[in-house]
Order: sequence, then C-alpha cells, then structure tokens
Amino acid sequence: MGVNRREFIERASMGLGALALFGKVDLRANPYGMPIGLQLYTVRDHLEKDLEGTFKRVAQIGYKVVELGGTFDFYGKKPGELKRMLNDAGLQALSTHFTEQQLKTDLAKRIADSKECGITYVGLASLAAGDRQSLDAIRRDADWFNQIGEATSKAGCRFFYHGHNFDYASVDGVVEYDELIRRTDPKLANFELDCFWCVRAGKDPVDYFNRFPGRFLQLHIKDLKPGFPPTTQSDDRPAFTEVGHGVIDWPKIFKAARKGGMQHFYVEQDQCDRDSLESAKMSYEYLHKLVV
Repeated sequence: MGVNRREFIERASMGLGALALFGKVDLRANPYGMPIGLQLYTVRDHLEKDLEGTFKRVAQIGYKVVELGGTFDFYGKKPGELKRMLNDAGLQALSTHFTEQQLKTDLAKRIADSKECGITYVGLASLAAGDRQSLDAIRRDADWFNQIGEATSKAGCRFFYHGHNFDYASVDGVVEYDELIRRTDPKLANFELDCFWCVRAGKDPVDYFNRFPGRFLQLHIKDLKPGFPPTTQSDDRPAFTEVGHGVIDWPKIFKAARKGGMQHFYVEQDQCDRDSLESAKMSYEYLHKLVV
C-alpha cells in the first residue's frame, strides 16, 4: 500500500521525535541554523597557558568558527601554522581584529597574514575614545576606512569596524557611530555591531538594523548585567555576563539581525565571574537552544 506525501512527512516527524527522545538526534537549532562563533579574547587566559588544548576545548563545547584578537598577533604562531592548529581542533577562523596602530603601520602584511590564516573579515578593534571631536575628524576616519576596505577587497577580504559605547557619543549634534556608517562606502567598509556596547550606550541594535540595513555583516553577542545605566563614557566595570543571563533581548535582536546584514556572529565576554571556558559554554548552550 502506498504512502502519500502528507503521511510520509508525518511518519518522518514521528521517527525523528523518537530518535530525539533516545538521544540519537539533536533537534535544537542555533539561530537561523548558523554556526555559533566565539571571539577567542573570551578565553585568553586559557590560550596563554595551552593554545592547542584550549582550541580543542572550545570545539568540544560546540563552537565551529572563531574570531581572533589581532593584538595577540596570531598567538605567536605563523598564520599558516595557526590555521592548521585551529583546523586540527575542528575550528575555522573567519574574522580577526587589529589595532589602529597595526593597520596604519603595516596594512599589507596584516591583510596577507589574515589571508594565510584563512580569514575573510579583517577588522579594526577600536578607534581611540575621544579622537573624533569634530565632523571633519569623523570624515577623515571614514575616508581611512574606505581606503582600508579598498585594499582588503582587492585581496578578497572584507573590512569592518568594531565599535564600543564611546562611539555613540554625539559631536556637533550627530552620533559618531551613525556618521561613520553614513560616510563609508558599503562596498568597501562595514561594521561589526557589538550588541553589548550598543545597549550599554543606551541604544537599540534593532534600531540600527532598521536604519542601516545590510551594514552589519557580523555581530558580537555578549550580555549586560542589570543595574548598569547607559553611558557613552569608557567603562571597564564588570558589567558583562553570559549570553541569556542578562537584560538584553536576544530573540528580538536575532529576529531583526538578517535585515541588518548579519552573516556571522560571535560570543564574546570581556570579563567573566567564573572560569572563562565555563562562561563560553553557558553562552553557547543558550544560543544553541534559541529559535527565531
């Protein structure tokens, strides 16, 4: 006796449910079915002690992709060697951060090293707080971003800027971060919106996705403890917590993130109240269950 399409789907669903019940199939879904990334700065204390071992432990948690912190300069390894170590552990580096000084003094080498490591996204971690005291200063930074973007695109990579809460301060009646977005060419320069720092500044990531669609190719996912009022001042107080354990509305953000242009996202926690690998695991487990 034949089985029609509707019956087949119903029976298949029942079968998958049974397999899940007995631990054979994991039906939980990462947001959009995308791999959850980790900014390795989160577990820097472990990396300093055991690089390869930490890569393996990160992969064991479930992470598949990572973002490097450029200030660590490939953790003292040649970029190709670091790529091999990551791949051996089951990880892929997609993105990296560099400092302003690194990009201004040796841009060609930073791009070449990133390519050798298999990295697609070459980013600027931060501009110094308080450097943009006029619209002309913001314009100069935006022009520089476009220049970096032109060089990275020629190498087959993409340039982005990662902001902090102080980037949301106002200059001559405009928000610095907004002006950087408006004055950069989306074909050359885009942004990694750090949801924590955006909320910390009293702003809403969803508002940015709606006003500047397609400009935020990557996101930093980190949560904010309750009781910390908005500020655009540089603030190193321990306001960080594991994703899903703070006040940020992650379902709302992820529902709108595609409009913002999200292609990748990375868990990051600047400071941890417990072992950093345990914090990374807690954040992963929350996101792994998050359905949008």
